[in-house]
Amino acid sequence: MSGTSLDGVDCVLTSIDSQGRSSWVRNWARRLPFGLKRRLLACASGKSRSWECGQLHHDLGRFYARVAQACLGSDRIDAVGLHGQTMFHRSSGRAPATWQIGEPAYLAEALRVPVVSNFRAADMAAGGEGAPLATLFHVRVFAERGRHVCVQNVGGIGNVTSIDWKSGTQPTVLAFDTGPGNLLMDGAVGRLSQGRLGYDRDGRWAAAGTAHALLVRRWLRHAFIRRPPPKSTGREAFGEAFLEGCWAAMDVAGLGREDRVATLLELTVQSVTLNYRLHLPSLPDRVIVAGGGARNPVLMARLSTALGHWGTGLRPIGCGTLGWPVEAVEGGAFALLAWERLRGRPGNLPETTGAARAVLCGQVTEA
Repeated sequence: MSGTSLDGVDCVLTSIDSQGRSSWVRNWARRLPFGLKRRLLACASGKSRSWECGQLHHDLGRFYARVAQACLGSDRIDAVGLHGQTMFHRSSGRAPATWQIGEPAYLAEALRVPVVSNFRAADMAAGGEGAPLATLFHVRVFAERGRHVCVQNVGGIGNVTSIDWKSGTQPTVLAFDTGPGNLLMDGAVGRLSQGRLGYDRDGRWAAAGTAHALLVRRWLRHAFIRRPPPKSTGREAFGEAFLEGCWAAMDVAGLGREDRVATLLELTVQSVTLNYRLHLPSLPDRVIVAGGGARNPVLMARLSTALGHWGTGLRPIGCGTLGWPVEAVEGGAFALLAWERLRGRPGNLPETTGAARAVLCGQVTEA
């Protein structure tokens, strides 16, 4: 898959036993070529013509196939789950829609195995948001009897899976997007570096800056953050247009380079904790962080401080300490969804997406 942040393609090799329990084998990533990334951004921003988007769908599929084929080596695989690249996701309103590109036929031809793709549409057709879909994987891998565990992914967009198993034979599960993840920070660093940098490595710029608390509080009034779940979002809400508004406000406030990145990081942190306070039935006992944000020590420290304000002694941990590298969780989730689809079993949890029923997620392309 390649996520909202458009920083590259993540490939994850997993082993899944007969009970549907996933184990990480290895993972690898390849950065998107500059020209391909530029075209993806243009398409996601509505700046491309229809034929350009059609060409991009096939070119990205060829790129996925090259990356997978080159890095698999001698490893044998049975199937592929391909999330693809989200170009558009509008989960609410009278005519919700979602669109992921990256033609799967090229992967099927290169690897000669079934490829499962287009996971979100079936859930949306059943009245759901089409997201989040990593929930089943989070429950299978991270649920703990007797504890309330939150799995917080901080990719381009943030999302949480709340798994409360303090009682009963099965956990109570709630999952939804929390708002911006790394998307705004990455966009700011790209602007400030004239495109030379794609993200704030180790949070160095944010560490050298001071967040503007009044701006953060203003942006936390965003309707999505306060909206109860089920809910999902993407660039449509927190992409270039939202960053443009933030930039203008930071111009007025006279913020320097480091202060801008620190302020956007604080928005991500506070949007996570505010969602917990507003929308979770109880505070968690453990927060497990996945995605690129778990590699940012400044973000992890600020999240720890924000959670600690509740007086619970709660400290987030990276999922790497539990056997899953932070970059592998999302890809591992879609590998599991592909496994379930090929066995004719639903992959969505209607109570988290808002769908009317459990459905088969994904369409199969045969070699």
